[in-house]
Amino acid sequence: MRQFKYFAGTVLVLAVLGAGAGLAWSALAPRTRYALVEGRWLLADPNTQTLIAADGWFALIAAAFGLVCGLVAYRFSGEHAIASVAGLGVGGIAGGLVAYLIGSSTAGEVVQAAAAGGFATQDRLGLTAFGVIMFWPVVAAGTFWALEFAITYRERRES
Repeated sequence: MRQFKYFAGTVLVLAVLGAGAGLAWSALAPRTRYALVEGRWLLADPNTQTLIAADGWFALIAAAFGLVCGLVAYRFSGEHAIASVAGLGVGGIAGGLVAYLIGSSTAGEVVQAAAAGGFATQDRLGLTAFGVIMFWPVVAAGTFWALEFAITYRERRES
């Protein structure tokens, strides 16, 4: 039962941290401008690099949160390492999804031109490479594993 508490607690903490990651992503990543054309939202500039930049910022933020979460989990896991690593995996996915949902929901305003034949534009933030959501759990569990390997390797060499 205690293992489950460590697992559930880790998942809950990482999911809550996802809100902060989403707000950080929303503040740092550039938005992409879309124009309303014949009832459909299309890219205003097909050559824009903001889609790639938004994915990159998400990957950096998710990796940073994963690194910190892996370090903290290793420090406090004690005898509950398996539950902590499982929590890092599931919680990292949950945190990444929460970050995506919160970050992409803070989109820009719709702007409409008042002239005859006017047009509407909207700035949006989103992901095109959804695999970047996995940066958080992979980096978190990888950090935990790397610390465990380095410390146990050193202990074995000393004995």
